[in-house]
Amino acid sequence: MSRPGFGGGDLPAVFPDWSPYTDLESAARAYLRDPDVAMEALGGVLRGASVLGFTLERFVNEVNGVWQEVVVCDGSRLVLWHGEDVPPGEGPPGSMTSSLRVVPVSSVTEVGCRRRLFRHDNGDIRVDSIDVYLLLTSLDESPPSEETAGGPRHDALRFGKTLDDGGAGQIARLEEFARLVASVVGRPLL
Repeated sequence: MSRPGFGGGDLPAVFPDWSPYTDLESAARAYLRDPDVAMEALGGVLRGASVLGFTLERFVNEVNGVWQEVVVCDGSRLVLWHGEDVPPGEGPPGSMTSSLRVVPVSSVTEVGCRRRLFRHDNGDIRVDSIDVYLLLTSLDESPPSEETAGGPRHDALRFGKTLDDGGAGQIARLEEFARLVASVVGRPLL
């Protein structure tokens, strides 16, 4: 099964699972289309810092092609890399953007984690999706909409996984990442 990809090529509809990999580079190489671009960008910022945890995301957008994201926590910062194909007509075929954002953990004011649970007939419970948000002190730069007409909104980082989009392993890894960030929020930096 595949979906039409950017530039006429086919991309797999289901990407390899990164959740068994405990180190960032192996997970990125297993999951991302452009791991070299991501690792070079992240390496320039991390510069040997310990990676305490990470989460990865990748999907195919019908308009822009492949969208990829890596979020790393080193205990004092969240380092986010984002790669996205440039839409047709906005650059030469095969063009992509590579963006990097560094957010101090001290700017995270709230960590939220919502799990959707399914109870089997025998009483066993399984997690079939997870949504995580990290509320930041910075303000959202998007233009006001009807939803935000009441005033400025704080910026938030949002992540989600489901059984269909990532599977049980990635759900567990995202929950582990949320717990890691929650454990360092509000603690004095060493």
